[in-house]
Amino acid sequence: MARTTSTMKILGSNAPDFLVLDTISDKQTALADVKGEMATVVMFICNHCPFVLHINEALIQLAHEYRSKEIGFVAISANDIITHPEDAPDKMKAVAEHLGYPFPYLFDETQDIAKAYDAACTPDFFIYDKRLKLVYRGQLDDSRPGNGIPVTGKDIRLVLDCLLSERPVPGEQKPSIGCNIKWK
Repeated sequence: MARTTSTMKILGSNAPDFLVLDTISDKQTALADVKGEMATVVMFICNHCPFVLHINEALIQLAHEYRSKEIGFVAISANDIITHPEDAPDKMKAVAEHLGYPFPYLFDETQDIAKAYDAACTPDFFIYDKRLKLVYRGQLDDSRPGNGIPVTGKDIRLVLDCLLSERPVPGEQKPSIGCNIKWK
């Protein structure tokens, strides 16, 4: 499996707005609809990537734990569905319902959102503070398929805990590693 790393967008950047289909609710969803009072986690994922499959349960647990703390979560898939039909909206909805995603799962058909966020891989994570300024971009944790390291979400948990307690977010941030976004 190919390994692509995050582009590591400039910290302090504004969260790009969007309005696209949430495959779970079948409604158009904007950034304002998913924004948390304390922070917002924007995740680029897809249905088929082994790196995403490896951490899916941890993403669900993380969202369940932190949504009650006023952290917003949203997942976005931007893969070309001509070359990767398993990532089509109907299949996204089926996966989200089967796994019980506690966050919207948006389909970025034009790939404009992924480009605006400088997303490069699945999974790719971006955390914005309450003013929607980028404070983190990178990995969930050090676990990868086959490396034997447990999936804990420690990197993202640390950032969210810092934001919740109004402490500075660590400056050292590791890029995520995963499958490349399947560009048109």
